[in-house]
Amino acid sequence: MARRTRLEDSTCAIAQALDVVGDWWTLLIVRDTARGVHRFDELQRELGLSRKVLTERLRLLVEADVLVRVPYQERPVRYEYRLTPRGLALLPVLVALQDWGDAWVLGDGSTTATAAEASVEARRVHELTGTRVPELLLVDDGGELLDPVAAESPFTVLYCFPGAYARADSYPPGWSEIPGAPGCTLESCTYRDRLGEFRAAGASVHGVSTQRPDEQRAFAEKERLGFPLLSDSGLALVAGLRLPTFRAAGADRLKRLTLVVDRERVVRDVQYPVTDVVGSVAAALAVVKELGAGQRE
Repeated sequence: MARRTRLEDSTCAIAQALDVVGDWWTLLIVRDTARGVHRFDELQRELGLSRKVLTERLRLLVEADVLVRVPYQERPVRYEYRLTPRGLALLPVLVALQDWGDAWVLGDGSTTATAAEASVEARRVHELTGTRVPELLLVDDGGELLDPVAAESPFTVLYCFPGAYARADSYPPGWSEIPGAPGCTLESCTYRDRLGEFRAAGASVHGVSTQRPDEQRAFAEKERLGFPLLSDSGLALVAGLRLPTFRAAGADRLKRLTLVVDRERVVRDVQYPVTDVVGSVAAALAVVKELGAGQRE
């Protein structure tokens, strides 16, 4: 059984939180369940730790109401491990750790909405190719829950952007000085102007940011986008795919990137970093056309 050291500082929330998730394996288990790895054997394979250690860590997380066991097979009974609301509330912690690691361990500590093409961060994002988007729902700009992956189209273009606002004075202070942050309006409007081409090629277009749905709604109505913007303010998609973020005005913001996903939720193409927003839209359309032509052959 894993040894537990109780942190007796009962008035310190940091100490009490570490008493639940202070072991590094526990946060990695939360990380992997957030990205859709739910079964014991899958978790063991992904994490590479012993069955004994994993069993004990899972037990502790269930006891702490971070995970819940959900049966998926009756004979014999087998369980999946799913994040509870208490566990989902840990996702911003994971994102903060990743952001700190990208900025201060892998980077120079500067605030940026992009990355170097040869960076470890960019390599991590490109490794999403061939993986699956976790099953989750995000609130769209109309206030409805929507799957990021469109069921009605062979492909979905998910373009992730830092933030776009209906009013110029709504942008965080210093926004234009953050590398990679400007250009969200141009990107969204370019997708709007070429939306018919994407649909003709068999693709839906979804924009994703961590903004509130009301902010997205005001922007979408002003620009008459014609496709949904999805709010990942709870960071479920960010944590599920380990998407890169940065902090601005006290909020986590998505760095600009584009994913092309098929109907089976498999990521077929990744663009990151995106330095030419208009060119990235053309590149996404070319990928969709190429993938569609491959399906017809």
